[in-house]
Amino acid sequence: MIYSTATIPVNPEGESVLSRAQLWQGLVLKARDARLFLPPGACSACEVTVEGTNYIIREATIMGDFICEFISFVPERKVSFHQVISPREGVIVNEIIEDAEGQLFLKFYCLIGLPDVDPNGAEEQQAKAVFDSEDRGYAAALRSTLARTRELLAAGEIA
Repeated sequence: MIYSTATIPVNPEGESVLSRAQLWQGLVLKARDARLFLPPGACSACEVTVEGTNYIIREATIMGDFICEFISFVPERKVSFHQVISPREGVIVNEIIEDAEGQLFLKFYCLIGLPDVDPNGAEEQQAKAVFDSEDRGYAAALRSTLARTRELLAAGEIA
């Protein structure tokens, strides 16, 4: 099993300020359509197939892999991506947290299994290294999510 986590400030110095509500809108859009947030061509299809109160089921093709995810929402706090059909098994969480001074942070954490891979073997360790990588891993994905949310805000697609 791979456990990985990263936390970054939502409003670092020099960036336009995002409110919790604006960040939440970005996270919901990311859940509904990954194509808006991934590099061009990384996600070739993304469709919500079921929608309920505080959850959706989406099917997507990301990096050539078909993925079906049950995505649950805790409004303005957390989005959890439960991978139902995927080369990986587990859950990926994006959570908005706030420190004692009221500063917002975006936290990622996951618990992922790679079926048919030796536990703690070379393949699992390589995958964990990518997840934890500052420039290619989930910290980079969080920064990308914040940048894209700012772009959508500037374009008037988020209020």
